[in-house]
Amino acid sequence: MGPARSNKKSIPLVIAGSASGVGKTTAAIGIMGAFRRHGFAVAPFKTGPDFIDPGYHQAVTGALSRNLDTWLTSAKVVKEIYSRGSYGADISVIEGAMGLFDGRSGGGDACSTAEIARLTGGAVVLVVDCARTARSLAPLLSGFAAFDGRLNLAGCILNNVGSASHARALEAAAAEADMPVLGLLPRRADIHLESRHLGLVPAVENSVGAGSEDAFAETLERIVSHIDENVDLEAMRGLTRATAPGMHTPAVPQAAAMPAQPNVRLAVARDEAFCFYYADSLEALELAGAELVFFSPLRDVELPPCDGIYIGGGYPEIFAPGLEANSEMRGAIAAAVGDGMPVYAECGGLVYLCRDVLIDGRNHKMAGALPLSARMTGRWQALGYVEALARGDNLLLVSGERIRGHVFHWSAVDWRDDNLAYDYVSTRQPGVEKDGFNSGNLLASYVHIHFSGNPGAAARFVDACAGVKKVSAHAAG
Repeated sequence: MGPARSNKKSIPLVIAGSASGVGKTTAAIGIMGAFRRHGFAVAPFKTGPDFIDPGYHQAVTGALSRNLDTWLTSAKVVKEIYSRGSYGADISVIEGAMGLFDGRSGGGDACSTAEIARLTGGAVVLVVDCARTARSLAPLLSGFAAFDGRLNLAGCILNNVGSASHARALEAAAAEADMPVLGLLPRRADIHLESRHLGLVPAVENSVGAGSEDAFAETLERIVSHIDENVDLEAMRGLTRATAPGMHTPAVPQAAAMPAQPNVRLAVARDEAFCFYYADSLEALELAGAELVFFSPLRDVELPPCDGIYIGGGYPEIFAPGLEANSEMRGAIAAAVGDGMPVYAECGGLVYLCRDVLIDGRNHKMAGALPLSARMTGRWQALGYVEALARGDNLLLVSGERIRGHVFHWSAVDWRDDNLAYDYVSTRQPGVEKDGFNSGNLLASYVHIHFSGNPGAAARFVDACAGVKKVSAHAAG
Protein backbone atom coordinates (compact mmCIF):
# COMPACT_ATOMS: atom_id res chain seq x y z
CA MET A 1 0.00 0.00 0.00
CA GLY A 2 1.37 3.40 -0.97
CA PRO A 3 -0.01 6.92 -1.09
CA ALA A 4 -2.29 7.62 -4.03
CA ARG A 5 -1.61 11.26 -4.87
CA SER A 6 -4.59 13.34 -5.87
CA ASN A 7 -5.87 16.88 -5.55
CA LYS A 8 -8.90 15.74 -3.60
CA LYS A 9 -8.95 16.88 -0.01
CA SER A 10 -9.22 14.23 2.66
CA ILE A 11 -10.82 14.23 6.07
CA PRO A 12 -8.99 13.09 9.19
CA LEU A 13 -9.17 9.82 11.01
CA VAL A 14 -10.21 10.41 14.61
CA ILE A 15 -9.05 7.59 16.89
CA ALA A 16 -11.49 7.68 19.80
CA GLY A 17 -12.01 5.47 22.83
CA SER A 18 -15.13 4.01 24.38
CA ALA A 19 -13.48 5.05 27.69
CA SER A 20 -10.07 5.92 29.07
CA GLY A 21 -7.55 3.09 29.22
CA VAL A 22 -8.88 1.04 26.28
CA GLY A 23 -5.67 1.21 24.24
CA LYS A 24 -6.52 4.32 22.25
CA THR A 25 -3.04 5.86 22.46
CA THR A 26 -1.31 2.64 21.43
CA ALA A 27 -3.72 2.29 18.50
CA ALA A 28 -3.24 5.91 17.42
CA ILE A 29 0.56 5.69 17.61
CA GLY A 30 0.51 2.42 15.67
CA ILE A 31 -1.82 3.75 12.98
CA MET A 32 0.28 6.87 12.50
CA GLY A 33 3.48 4.83 12.31
CA ALA A 34 2.01 2.19 10.02
CA PHE A 35 0.84 4.75 7.49
CA ARG A 36 4.27 6.38 7.57
CA ARG A 37 5.88 2.95 7.10
CA HIS A 38 3.86 2.61 3.89
CA GLY A 39 5.10 5.92 2.55
CA PHE A 40 2.38 8.32 3.63
CA ALA A 41 3.13 11.77 5.01
CA VAL A 42 1.13 11.78 8.26
CA ALA A 43 -0.10 14.87 10.08
CA PRO A 44 -0.68 13.97 13.77
CA PHE A 45 -2.96 15.75 16.24
CA LYS A 46 -4.13 15.34 19.84
CA THR A 47 -7.43 16.49 21.30
CA GLY A 48 -7.33 18.28 24.62
CA PRO A 49 -4.51 19.79 26.69
CA ASP A 50 -2.22 16.73 26.77
CA PHE A 51 1.48 17.57 26.43
CA ILE A 52 2.84 14.02 26.41
CA ASP A 53 1.14 11.99 23.68
CA PRO A 54 2.18 14.45 20.93
CA GLY A 55 5.80 13.51 21.62
CA TYR A 56 5.01 9.89 20.75
CA HIS A 57 3.18 11.04 17.62
CA GLN A 58 6.25 12.94 16.50
CA ALA A 59 8.48 9.95 17.22
CA VAL A 60 6.56 7.71 14.78
CA THR A 61 5.68 10.29 12.11
CA GLY A 62 8.61 12.69 12.12
CA ALA A 63 6.07 15.55 12.14
CA LEU A 64 5.01 18.02 14.81
CA SER A 65 1.83 16.97 16.57
CA ARG A 66 -0.62 19.77 17.32
CA ASN A 67 -3.21 20.08 20.08
CA LEU A 68 -6.86 20.77 19.27
CA ASP A 69 -8.63 22.28 22.28
CA THR A 70 -11.60 24.64 22.19
CA TRP A 71 -11.22 25.75 25.83
CA LEU A 72 -7.58 26.77 25.55
CA THR A 73 -8.18 28.35 22.14
CA SER A 74 -11.56 28.46 20.32
CA ALA A 75 -13.47 26.58 17.66
CA LYS A 76 -12.12 29.01 15.06
CA VAL A 77 -8.51 28.55 16.17
CA VAL A 78 -8.93 24.75 16.29
CA LYS A 79 -9.98 24.79 12.64
CA GLU A 80 -7.02 27.02 11.77
CA ILE A 81 -4.57 24.76 13.62
CA TYR A 82 -5.99 21.67 11.94
CA SER A 83 -5.86 23.25 8.48
CA ARG A 84 -2.31 24.49 9.01
CA GLY A 85 -1.09 21.20 10.44
CA SER A 86 -2.74 18.96 7.84
CA TYR A 87 -1.79 20.98 4.79
CA GLY A 88 0.45 18.95 2.50
CA ALA A 89 -0.04 15.67 4.36
CA ASP A 90 -1.38 12.49 2.76
CA ILE A 91 -3.39 11.60 5.84
CA SER A 92 -4.26 13.26 9.12
CA VAL A 93 -4.77 11.28 12.32
CA ILE A 94 -6.29 12.81 15.46
CA GLU A 95 -5.89 10.95 18.74
CA GLY A 96 -8.83 11.55 21.05
CA ALA A 97 -8.92 11.97 24.81
CA MET A 98 -10.80 9.88 27.43
CA GLY A 99 -14.04 8.48 26.04
CA LEU A 100 -15.52 9.79 22.78
CA PHE A 101 -18.12 12.03 24.45
CA ASP A 102 -16.18 12.94 27.59
CA GLY A 103 -15.51 16.67 27.68
CA ARG A 104 -14.94 19.32 30.29
CA SER A 105 -16.93 18.92 33.47
CA GLY A 106 -20.37 20.52 33.24
CA GLY A 107 -19.94 21.36 29.58
CA GLY A 108 -21.73 18.51 27.80
CA ASP A 109 -19.32 17.29 25.16
CA ALA A 110 -17.48 20.62 24.92
CA CYS A 111 -13.74 19.94 24.62
CA SER A 112 -14.46 16.29 23.84
CA THR A 113 -13.18 14.12 21.02
CA ALA A 114 -16.70 14.23 19.55
CA GLU A 115 -16.60 18.03 19.38
CA ILE A 116 -13.22 18.00 17.63
CA ALA A 117 -14.47 15.33 15.20
CA ARG A 118 -17.42 17.55 14.27
CA LEU A 119 -15.23 20.64 13.85
CA THR A 120 -12.75 18.85 11.56
CA GLY A 121 -15.27 16.63 9.78
CA GLY A 122 -13.37 13.54 10.86
CA ALA A 123 -14.18 9.87 10.39
CA VAL A 124 -14.34 8.43 13.91
CA VAL A 125 -12.84 5.01 14.65
CA LEU A 126 -13.84 3.72 18.08
CA VAL A 127 -11.32 1.67 20.07
CA VAL A 128 -12.95 -0.77 22.50
CA ASP A 129 -11.27 -2.95 25.12
CA CYS A 130 -12.92 -6.34 24.60
CA ALA A 131 -10.96 -8.34 27.18
CA ARG A 132 -14.08 -9.15 29.18
CA THR A 133 -16.90 -8.94 26.68
CA ALA A 134 -18.43 -10.80 23.74
CA ARG A 135 -21.99 -10.23 22.47
CA SER A 136 -22.43 -7.31 24.88
CA LEU A 137 -20.25 -5.42 22.43
CA ALA A 138 -23.32 -5.05 20.17
CA PRO A 139 -25.40 -2.72 22.40
CA LEU A 140 -22.28 -0.77 23.31
CA LEU A 141 -21.53 -0.07 19.64
CA SER A 142 -25.19 0.59 18.85
CA GLY A 143 -25.40 3.10 21.67
CA PHE A 144 -22.31 5.00 20.56
CA ALA A 145 -23.55 5.08 16.95
CA ALA A 146 -27.01 6.37 17.88
CA PHE A 147 -25.98 8.91 20.51
CA ASP A 148 -25.00 11.75 18.17
CA GLY A 149 -26.23 11.65 14.58
CA ARG A 150 -23.92 14.52 13.63
CA LEU A 151 -20.86 12.28 13.98
CA ASN A 152 -19.40 10.10 11.26
CA LEU A 153 -18.76 6.99 13.41
CA ALA A 154 -17.21 4.90 10.67
CA GLY A 155 -15.93 1.76 12.37
CA CYS A 156 -14.26 0.18 15.36
CA ILE A 157 -11.00 -1.41 16.45
CA LEU A 158 -11.42 -4.21 18.97
CA ASN A 159 -8.54 -4.48 21.42
CA ASN A 160 -7.39 -7.31 23.71
CA VAL A 161 -8.85 -10.13 21.67
CA GLY A 162 -8.08 -13.38 23.45
CA SER A 163 -8.47 -16.08 20.80
CA ALA A 164 -9.84 -16.94 17.38
CA SER A 165 -13.21 -17.92 18.85
CA HIS A 166 -13.30 -14.67 20.83
CA ALA A 167 -12.63 -12.78 17.59
CA ARG A 168 -15.51 -14.55 15.84
CA ALA A 169 -17.91 -13.70 18.67
CA LEU A 170 -16.87 -10.06 18.60
CA GLU A 171 -17.22 -9.81 14.84
CA ALA A 172 -20.73 -11.29 15.07
CA ALA A 173 -21.64 -8.76 17.77
CA ALA A 174 -20.31 -5.87 15.68
CA ALA A 175 -22.34 -7.13 12.71
CA GLU A 176 -25.48 -7.05 14.86
CA ALA A 177 -24.70 -3.40 15.58
CA ASP A 178 -23.99 -2.77 11.88
CA MET A 179 -20.54 -1.46 12.78
CA PRO A 180 -17.57 -2.22 10.48
CA VAL A 181 -14.63 -3.86 12.26
CA LEU A 182 -11.42 -2.24 11.07
CA GLY A 183 -9.07 -4.12 13.34
CA LEU A 184 -8.84 -7.02 15.79
CA LEU A 185 -5.87 -6.58 18.13
CA PRO A 186 -4.67 -9.70 19.98
CA ARG A 187 -3.53 -9.27 23.54
CA ARG A 188 0.14 -8.28 23.74
CA ALA A 189 2.32 -7.82 26.80
CA ASP A 190 5.37 -6.45 25.01
CA ILE A 191 3.93 -3.17 23.72
CA HIS A 192 3.41 -1.57 27.11
CA LEU A 193 4.27 2.13 27.44
CA GLU A 194 5.53 3.25 30.85
CA SER A 195 3.46 5.73 32.87
CA ARG A 196 3.84 7.92 35.91
CA HIS A 197 1.71 10.40 37.86
CA LEU A 198 0.95 12.81 34.98
CA GLY A 199 0.54 10.15 32.28
CA LEU A 200 2.94 8.37 29.95
CA VAL A 201 6.65 8.88 30.48
CA PRO A 202 7.46 11.60 27.88
CA ALA A 203 9.01 10.37 24.65
CA VAL A 204 11.98 12.70 25.12
CA GLU A 205 12.98 10.76 28.25
CA ASN A 206 12.86 7.48 26.39
CA SER A 207 15.28 8.77 23.79
CA VAL A 208 18.12 9.73 26.16
CA GLY A 209 20.36 7.65 28.38
CA ALA A 210 22.41 4.49 27.94
CA GLY A 211 20.49 1.99 25.85
CA SER A 212 17.13 3.68 26.32
CA GLU A 213 16.92 5.01 22.77
CA ASP A 214 17.21 1.56 21.20
CA ALA A 215 14.72 0.02 23.65
CA PHE A 216 12.22 2.84 23.01
CA ALA A 217 12.58 2.52 19.24
CA GLU A 218 12.06 -1.23 19.48
CA THR A 219 8.87 -0.79 21.50
CA LEU A 220 7.50 1.71 18.98
CA GLU A 221 8.43 -0.65 16.15
CA ARG A 222 6.51 -3.49 17.84
CA ILE A 223 3.46 -1.23 18.26
CA VAL A 224 3.57 -0.18 14.60
CA SER A 225 3.94 -3.80 13.44
CA HIS A 226 1.11 -4.88 15.74
CA ILE A 227 -1.22 -2.38 14.08
CA ASP A 228 0.11 -2.99 10.57
CA GLU A 229 -0.61 -6.72 10.88
CA ASN A 230 -4.04 -6.48 12.52
CA VAL A 231 -5.74 -3.32 11.22
CA ASP A 232 -7.20 -2.80 7.75
CA LEU A 233 -5.24 0.29 6.74
CA GLU A 234 -6.68 0.26 3.23
CA ALA A 235 -10.19 0.52 4.63
CA MET A 236 -9.12 3.26 7.04
CA ARG A 237 -7.49 5.17 4.20
CA GLY A 238 -10.75 4.85 2.30
CA LEU A 239 -12.63 6.53 5.14
CA THR A 240 -10.62 9.70 4.61
CA ARG A 241 -11.43 10.02 0.91
CA ALA A 242 -15.14 10.82 1.04
CA THR A 243 -16.86 13.41 3.18
CA ALA A 244 -20.00 12.19 4.89
CA PRO A 245 -23.25 14.13 4.35
CA GLY A 246 -23.34 17.30 6.40
CA MET A 247 -19.61 17.20 7.16
CA HIS A 248 -17.07 19.69 5.91
CA THR A 249 -13.47 19.55 4.80
CA PRO A 250 -11.17 22.19 6.30
CA ALA A 251 -9.89 24.69 3.79
CA VAL A 252 -6.29 25.16 2.75
CA PRO A 253 -4.82 27.60 5.29
CA GLN A 254 -3.77 31.04 4.28
CA ALA A 255 -0.12 31.90 4.82
CA ALA A 256 0.55 33.37 8.24
CA ALA A 257 1.82 36.95 8.30
CA MET A 258 5.10 36.27 10.10
CA PRO A 259 7.15 39.33 11.04
CA ALA A 260 9.94 40.30 8.67
CA GLN A 261 12.44 39.66 11.44
CA PRO A 262 12.16 38.79 15.13
CA ASN A 263 12.11 41.66 17.61
CA VAL A 264 13.50 39.70 20.56
CA ARG A 265 15.31 36.50 21.47
CA LEU A 266 13.28 34.37 23.86
CA ALA A 267 15.16 31.60 25.69
CA VAL A 268 12.92 28.55 26.12
CA ALA A 269 13.87 25.83 28.62
CA ARG A 270 13.52 22.50 26.84
CA ASP A 271 14.93 19.15 27.92
CA GLU A 272 13.70 16.05 29.79
CA ALA A 273 12.77 18.14 32.84
CA PHE A 274 10.87 20.82 30.89
CA CYS A 275 9.06 19.49 27.84
CA PHE A 276 5.44 20.65 28.23
CA TYR A 277 4.89 23.04 25.34
CA TYR A 278 2.20 23.25 22.66
CA ALA A 279 3.67 23.47 19.16
CA ASP A 280 1.23 26.16 18.06
CA SER A 281 1.74 28.08 21.29
CA LEU A 282 5.44 28.42 20.53
CA GLU A 283 4.62 29.40 16.96
CA ALA A 284 2.29 32.12 18.30
CA LEU A 285 5.24 33.61 20.18
CA GLU A 286 7.22 33.58 16.94
CA LEU A 287 4.33 35.29 15.19
CA ALA A 288 4.39 37.95 17.92
CA GLY A 289 8.03 38.67 17.09
CA ALA A 290 10.13 36.28 19.18
CA GLU A 291 13.06 34.25 17.97
CA LEU A 292 13.04 31.09 20.10
CA VAL A 293 16.39 29.82 21.37
CA PHE A 294 16.31 26.62 23.39
CA PHE A 295 18.46 25.73 26.38
CA SER A 296 18.68 22.92 28.94
CA PRO A 297 18.51 23.69 32.68
CA LEU A 298 19.89 20.19 33.21
CA ARG A 299 23.00 20.42 31.04
CA ASP A 300 23.76 24.01 29.99
CA VAL A 301 25.82 26.10 32.40
CA GLU A 302 24.78 29.49 31.02
CA LEU A 303 21.83 31.10 29.32
CA PRO A 304 21.97 31.84 25.61
CA PRO A 305 21.97 35.55 24.74
CA CYS A 306 18.34 36.53 25.21
CA ASP A 307 15.81 39.21 26.10
CA GLY A 308 13.41 36.98 28.05
CA ILE A 309 12.93 33.47 29.42
CA TYR A 310 10.05 30.99 29.16
CA ILE A 311 10.17 27.91 31.41
CA GLY A 312 7.31 25.54 30.70
CA GLY A 313 6.00 22.57 32.62
CA GLY A 314 7.48 19.13 32.98
CA TYR A 315 9.02 16.99 35.69
CA PRO A 316 11.47 18.99 37.82
CA GLU A 317 10.62 16.63 40.68
CA ILE A 318 11.93 13.65 38.70
CA PHE A 319 15.11 15.46 37.69
CA ALA A 320 15.61 17.45 40.89
CA PRO A 321 19.08 16.02 41.64
CA GLY A 322 20.36 17.03 38.20
CA LEU A 323 18.77 20.47 38.37
CA GLU A 324 20.21 21.00 41.84
CA ALA A 325 23.68 19.90 40.72
CA ASN A 326 23.70 22.47 37.91
CA SER A 327 24.42 25.43 40.20
CA GLU A 328 25.72 27.52 37.28
CA MET A 329 22.36 27.50 35.50
CA ARG A 330 20.46 28.04 38.75
CA GLY A 331 22.60 31.10 39.38
CA ALA A 332 22.14 32.35 35.82
CA ILE A 333 18.36 32.14 36.10
CA ALA A 334 18.33 33.90 39.48
CA ALA A 335 20.63 36.62 38.16
CA ALA A 336 18.42 37.19 35.11
CA VAL A 337 15.36 37.59 37.34
CA GLY A 338 17.30 39.91 39.62
CA ASP A 339 18.33 42.04 36.63
CA GLY A 340 14.69 42.49 35.64
CA MET A 341 14.63 40.25 32.60
CA PRO A 342 11.06 39.16 31.74
CA VAL A 343 10.59 35.58 32.90
CA TYR A 344 7.41 33.53 32.49
CA ALA A 345 7.09 30.07 34.09
CA GLU A 346 4.30 27.49 34.15
CA CYS A 347 3.82 24.65 36.64
CA GLY A 348 7.13 22.74 36.58
CA GLY A 349 8.82 25.99 35.65
CA LEU A 350 7.29 27.59 38.74
CA VAL A 351 8.71 24.79 40.92
CA TYR A 352 12.16 25.30 39.38
CA LEU A 353 12.11 29.03 40.17
CA CYS A 354 11.38 28.35 43.85
CA ARG A 355 14.08 28.28 46.53
CA ASP A 356 13.73 24.53 46.90
CA VAL A 357 11.40 21.58 46.48
CA LEU A 358 10.70 18.95 49.15
CA ILE A 359 10.61 15.41 47.73
CA ASP A 360 10.28 12.32 49.94
CA GLY A 361 11.60 14.17 52.98
CA ARG A 362 14.58 15.78 51.24
CA ASN A 363 14.93 19.40 50.10
CA HIS A 364 16.51 19.99 46.70
CA LYS A 365 17.79 23.45 45.87
CA MET A 366 16.19 25.09 42.87
CA ALA A 367 16.91 28.42 41.15
CA GLY A 368 15.99 30.58 44.14
CA ALA A 369 14.38 33.25 41.97
CA LEU A 370 11.14 33.12 43.98
CA PRO A 371 10.81 33.61 47.76
CA LEU A 372 8.77 30.40 47.86
CA SER A 373 9.25 26.68 48.51
CA ALA A 374 7.49 23.81 46.76
CA ARG A 375 6.72 20.32 48.00
CA MET A 376 5.54 17.11 46.39
CA THR A 377 2.38 15.86 48.07
CA GLY A 378 1.89 12.32 46.74
CA ARG A 379 -1.48 13.12 45.16
CA TRP A 380 -2.87 15.52 42.62
CA GLN A 381 -3.61 18.98 43.96
CA ALA A 382 -5.48 20.40 40.97
CA LEU A 383 -6.78 19.01 37.69
CA GLY A 384 -8.86 20.51 34.93
CA TYR A 385 -9.70 23.58 32.91
CA VAL A 386 -9.64 26.94 34.66
CA GLU A 387 -10.42 30.58 33.99
CA ALA A 388 -7.95 32.89 35.70
CA LEU A 389 -8.44 36.55 36.63
CA ALA A 390 -5.33 38.73 36.77
CA ARG A 391 -5.10 40.39 40.20
CA GLY A 392 -2.84 43.07 38.77
CA ASP A 393 -0.91 43.91 35.62
CA ASN A 394 1.53 41.13 34.72
CA LEU A 395 3.69 39.95 31.81
CA LEU A 396 0.67 38.58 29.95
CA LEU A 397 -2.41 40.46 31.10
CA VAL A 398 -3.67 43.77 32.41
CA SER A 399 -5.37 43.86 35.79
CA GLY A 400 -8.85 42.36 35.69
CA GLU A 401 -8.29 40.56 32.40
CA ARG A 402 -9.19 36.87 32.20
CA ILE A 403 -7.40 34.00 30.55
CA ARG A 404 -8.29 30.34 30.11
CA GLY A 405 -5.89 27.57 31.01
CA HIS A 406 -5.40 24.08 32.37
CA VAL A 407 -3.93 22.84 35.65
CA PHE A 408 -2.60 19.41 36.63
CA HIS A 409 -0.01 19.13 39.38
CA TRP A 410 1.01 17.05 42.37
CA SER A 411 3.12 19.71 44.02
CA ALA A 412 2.00 22.56 46.28
CA VAL A 413 3.28 26.03 47.13
CA ASP A 414 2.22 28.29 50.00
CA TRP A 415 1.49 31.55 48.21
CA ARG A 416 2.27 35.05 49.40
CA ASP A 417 -0.80 37.27 49.43
CA ASP A 418 1.17 40.37 48.43
CA ASN A 419 2.38 38.83 45.15
CA LEU A 420 -0.52 36.65 44.01
CA ALA A 421 -0.97 36.47 40.24
CA TYR A 422 -4.44 35.02 39.77
CA ASP A 423 -7.79 34.13 41.21
CA TYR A 424 -9.10 31.21 39.21
CA VAL A 425 -12.24 29.10 38.98
CA SER A 426 -12.19 25.50 37.80
CA THR A 427 -14.72 23.70 35.62
CA ARG A 428 -14.35 20.67 37.93
CA GLN A 429 -14.48 22.09 41.43
CA PRO A 430 -16.46 24.90 43.10
CA GLY A 431 -14.87 27.94 44.68
CA VAL A 432 -12.11 30.38 43.83
CA GLU A 433 -8.44 29.36 44.07
CA LYS A 434 -5.46 31.66 44.54
CA ASP A 435 -2.49 30.96 42.33
CA GLY A 436 0.84 32.25 41.13
CA PHE A 437 3.52 34.81 41.86
CA ASN A 438 3.62 38.17 40.07
CA SER A 439 6.29 40.78 40.66
CA GLY A 440 7.66 43.20 38.09
CA ASN A 441 8.86 41.24 35.06
CA LEU A 442 8.36 37.85 36.72
CA LEU A 443 5.20 35.75 36.37
CA ALA A 444 5.07 32.15 37.60
CA SER A 445 1.93 30.07 37.98
CA TYR A 446 0.52 26.55 37.91
CA VAL A 447 -1.79 27.61 35.04
CA HIS A 448 -0.81 26.33 31.58
CA ILE A 449 -2.07 28.57 28.78
CA HIS A 450 -2.06 28.33 24.99
CA PHE A 451 -0.69 31.43 23.25
CA SER A 452 -2.57 30.63 20.01
CA GLY A 453 -5.78 31.21 21.93
CA ASN A 454 -4.36 34.35 23.53
CA PRO A 455 -2.37 36.29 20.93
CA GLY A 456 -2.67 39.44 23.05
CA ALA A 457 -0.83 37.70 25.88
CA ALA A 458 1.90 36.59 23.47
CA ALA A 459 2.28 40.15 22.17
CA ARG A 460 2.42 41.59 25.69
CA PHE A 461 5.14 39.10 26.69
CA VAL A 462 7.22 39.85 23.59
CA ASP A 463 6.75 43.60 24.10
CA ALA A 464 8.05 43.24 27.66
CA CYS A 465 11.10 41.40 26.34
CA ALA A 466 11.70 44.14 23.78
CA GLY A 467 11.97 46.68 26.59
CA VAL A 468 14.92 44.92 28.25
CA LYS A 469 18.54 45.45 27.20
CA LYS A 470 19.93 42.24 25.72
CA VAL A 471 21.84 40.22 28.31
CA SER A 472 24.91 38.35 27.11
CA ALA A 473 25.52 34.74 28.08
CA HIS A 474 28.54 35.85 30.13
CA ALA A 475 26.66 38.55 32.00
CA ALA A 476 23.69 36.26 32.73
CA GLY A 477 26.02 33.73 34.32
